[in-house]
Amino acid sequence: MLKGLLRKIVPVRVKRWLRAAQASLSLAFLRFFCLTPLLSTCYYALFSSQFRREQFSVLKGRVKYEEQHRKQLYTAKSSALLRRNTHRLEKGLIMQPRKPVFAEQYIQETVQAFAEIACSEQVCKDELKWATDVLGAYFSTVTLTPKIEQAEVVFRNTGKVAQNNFVPYKDAHRMRSEISTDDLKALFMQRRSTRWFKPQPVENEKLDTAIEMASLAPSACNRQPFSFFIANDPEKAREVAGFAVGTGGFAHNIPCIVAVVGDLSAYPYEKDRHLIYIDGALASMQFMLALETMGLASCPLNWPDIEMREQLISKRLNLVFEQRVVMLIAVGYAQEEGMIPFSQKKNTSSLRQDID
Repeated sequence: MLKGLLRKIVPVRVKRWLRAAQASLSLAFLRFFCLTPLLSTCYYALFSSQFRREQFSVLKGRVKYEEQHRKQLYTAKSSALLRRNTHRLEKGLIMQPRKPVFAEQYIQETVQAFAEIACSEQVCKDELKWATDVLGAYFSTVTLTPKIEQAEVVFRNTGKVAQNNFVPYKDAHRMRSEISTDDLKALFMQRRSTRWFKPQPVENEKLDTAIEMASLAPSACNRQPFSFFIANDPEKAREVAGFAVGTGGFAHNIPCIVAVVGDLSAYPYEKDRHLIYIDGALASMQFMLALETMGLASCPLNWPDIEMREQLISKRLNLVFEQRVVMLIAVGYAQEEGMIPFSQKKNTSSLRQDID
């Protein structure tokens, strides 16, 4: 009887000891490789493939950027280089005091990109108007140097005429809303992550309006390196939702799902690789708040960097490597009786950290 009891107890204790020993060795192993940045690089090169897709995607994005903007292969509706440099010119125009000469180091590449885009049939007309007006304001303001004068000749030869409608304006002329702080807080509290939807179609017009409102979110150098891929069909929505983690048990009732996808080809340098997530998340929040004002509910779905799932969704959405999913968003009309997690948020004292 005692021997039988020992056989039951000892294996459990041995397993616990082995697990504890394994955890200690693993921690010691990780501590060694985090002693220096070089060792951590060696760790991920030799023992982990977690960042492999990201590294590949960043490099593919850099190559795509160079092909588009250095070789002037403009086939898209938008130019990241032109958007970035136009915004840089805007910032120069609003400086206090404004420098008599600025942007000399990048004005020639800007007008070259502008000239190519101006000839494209696919270009976004509003983007072209914005670039035209800002370039017109720049050349009418800046002191001409030989380099700037050459750039102005290229600009004038495009035949585009500035209308001064899409140029920097005074803060006093900024659109003002009558929404109070309490009203805005009420909207924030109204927006909850909803997982139970009615079997009711989502109007495409409302989705388009929400995307338009999302596009007003701030974006680094106004590049807006994201797109909204929409599966507005219950069967397609269930399929795409199934690629995510954490949708088990409720994916079957999602009538519409949106994949927010970032594009790394908007950047020439690795240092900007996180901007697709920052800008994509800012736009996603405005998208979800916009949906609330139209009677639609939503639920942002975590998108983990798991290779198998990346492959599945990339194939289904026909993504190239430089395009990466930021998040999925379930959209629909909420069931009145559907339950919502309370999800107590941190208080201000927990979130605020004053800088000494």
